[in-house]
Amino acid sequence: MDRRQLLKAGLGLPFVLAGSARAEVPIFIGDMHYHLFFQGRNPAASNPLARNMAGGNATLVAWSLVGDLPWMGLSARGFTQKSVPKAGEPVSWLQRELARVKAHLAEQNLKIVKGPQDVDLALKGEPHVVLAVEGASFLDDDIGQVQAAYDQGIRHIQLVHYIRTTIGDFQTERPQYQGLSEHGKKVVQECNRLGILVDLAHSTGDAVAQALAISNAPVVWSHSSVTRTRTPQWTMPAWQARQLSLEGAKAIAAKGGVVGLWALRTDVGPTVESYGDRLSQMADWLGEDHVAFGTDMNGLLGPVMANYADVRRVVDHWQQQRMREARIRKVAIENYARVLKGAMAARQA
Repeated sequence: MDRRQLLKAGLGLPFVLAGSARAEVPIFIGDMHYHLFFQGRNPAASNPLARNMAGGNATLVAWSLVGDLPWMGLSARGFTQKSVPKAGEPVSWLQRELARVKAHLAEQNLKIVKGPQDVDLALKGEPHVVLAVEGASFLDDDIGQVQAAYDQGIRHIQLVHYIRTTIGDFQTERPQYQGLSEHGKKVVQECNRLGILVDLAHSTGDAVAQALAISNAPVVWSHSSVTRTRTPQWTMPAWQARQLSLEGAKAIAAKGGVVGLWALRTDVGPTVESYGDRLSQMADWLGEDHVAFGTDMNGLLGPVMANYADVRRVVDHWQQQRMREARIRKVAIENYARVLKGAMAARQA
């Protein structure tokens, strides 16, 4: 048995041992927002992605490269911009990190999602990784960099993050564009043209509304949470500023999109069960076709879930609560798969 066969056999093992009636058709896991950084003592070696995915039967994971990481720092409020990149630095950073990501995936025998057929394979249990970028700083003012990103295999782009760019406003600093800039609007259109999924996480409410008016494909809000009790403002504590209003979440859902929930303990509660209950509540608010895992794994200070074995426990919790299997499958993987394929299908010749 070769390594790939061994991995696939291992993915199904937890279900066989559990003696579940669903053993023949496992519930796979998708995640719209995952990180694995290369700083420090080679964390990729100590926490290899294939082993992590196998531990929870995750088969569709968006590995998000942080496009503005070298220019970020920590303040009393949380992450913030510490310096301004020079022209060309963000794209060089992206290319170096992307090379390291691809090398790790090759070592792990993990495939990269390039088209809808790859998503279908992930839905059938073959592990795949979506190359994603959090914060499109690498674009500068060059719309041609979207094509370059596509050519390098990137299929999921989050427009803004923690540093100022010429794309649009983000949630944790005072707005300057009142939404998206004209350049930012063109980026949305170019992503649509190429078949790249647009991610609006970190965007202000105005930017969300403008992107939805422009996009001809479904979009995602990959991570944070939905609030019914406040209107997020940049002056709030960072985790509250980072929430999505119920109005904004419903607007994303109305256009076929999907909203993800992060695993921030301060927000979702202290256990994997409280996380599962919160995500189920979001499904009640937005519809079970419009929510998904967006764990922000390895990117949070104080996470409630550290690996995909923990995420698997959320699925177990839902099953113990006798949640309908069709609903579990949608939230666990099918919703992200659908919206990703929808963006790819919108690609124009």
